[in-house]
Amino acid sequence: MRKICVVTGTRAEYGLLSRLMRMIKDFDHTELQIIATNMHLSPKYGNTYQEIEKDGFTIDKKIPILEDGNDDAVATVKSMAKALSGFADAYQELTPDLVVVLGDRYEILAAAIAALIERIPIAHLYGGEITEGAYDDAIRHSVTKMSHLHFTSCEEYRKRVIQLGEQPERVFNVGSIGVENIKRLPLMTKDAIEKEIDFVIDENTILVTYHPVTLGNRTAKEDIEDFIAALDEKKEMKVIFTMPNSDTGGQFIVDAVNDFVAKNPNRAKAFKSLGVVRYLSVMRQVAAVVGNSSSGLVEVPSFGIPTLNIGDRQKGRLAAESVCNCAPDKESVIAGLDMVMSKKFKELAYIVQNPYEKSNTAEEIFKVISTYPLEQVNQKHFYDIPQ
Repeated sequence: MRKICVVTGTRAEYGLLSRLMRMIKDFDHTELQIIATNMHLSPKYGNTYQEIEKDGFTIDKKIPILEDGNDDAVATVKSMAKALSGFADAYQELTPDLVVVLGDRYEILAAAIAALIERIPIAHLYGGEITEGAYDDAIRHSVTKMSHLHFTSCEEYRKRVIQLGEQPERVFNVGSIGVENIKRLPLMTKDAIEKEIDFVIDENTILVTYHPVTLGNRTAKEDIEDFIAALDEKKEMKVIFTMPNSDTGGQFIVDAVNDFVAKNPNRAKAFKSLGVVRYLSVMRQVAAVVGNSSSGLVEVPSFGIPTLNIGDRQKGRLAAESVCNCAPDKESVIAGLDMVMSKKFKELAYIVQNPYEKSNTAEEIFKVISTYPLEQVNQKHFYDIPQ
């Protein structure tokens, strides 16, 4: 019985991992362990650990890490310290054979560091990607170097993980698990999702997720103020917001969104968390997805709708032609909104090929993590690319 421990800290990450978690849980020769941390355990972000439990999973360990009342770099570092200590204790008690982590967040860095020191092999989903506008970029590559099995979303990223010195036979291009969710999950009809969220979606409705840009010359406050000013100009638009992650500067965005919704109750609504099915169901019905979330680049093109990607947070990430990029100032955002809402751009978005789309993603990941020999996996050797 192989004990596979899945770490999750955010609603979006759990949405991506949930099908893989189900496979681990249901297989006779694997035991699923779950560690929930960060945003999942915070009322501010919707106590989304409840979504995990509602789906029939048991959370083995909860590691609260968020600093109350603070929203700056020092608070983030203190949260990482709490996470590192919490993961050390959790791993010691659970004794997993393999830890599964996804992405590039600071709590994932702590999870990887603790596993590395305790000599627990790590399987990392979605290394090799580039997001130059956030410190997540450096975290992602750091987690890659601590990990032993790698699952990338496209061949370009597989090559980059190998470029970082990882053995090619341990790097698997499996496609995006989020795109697979779009293809496999039973989504809600337009009438059903409108009733569920108590909001009418029309041809001018956009779905917005705006996260802080943790690297760059502008502050989160400047970015969100310009974005809200642009929405004030586009009064014909209806807006469904999902709130940002627990990154430095996120509270400025939360406050600005809540203020906009309070002033525009007939055309805007905000959610701490929609959950994966409701989120994808809303996404399928809106005219465009707007903001700076990776979801706009990775999943949205498979729905055949446009994405407006604002600023540098996702700079360097591979994107389909249906993704329009713009600067974060008010005038650029307005021009970008006009572009993605145009008939010509919508027609283009409808026919693009999503570079992240591949068949049987979760199955391919599960096949490896459930059977790969782990006896010698901790003995890593730097792979030099032949000249």
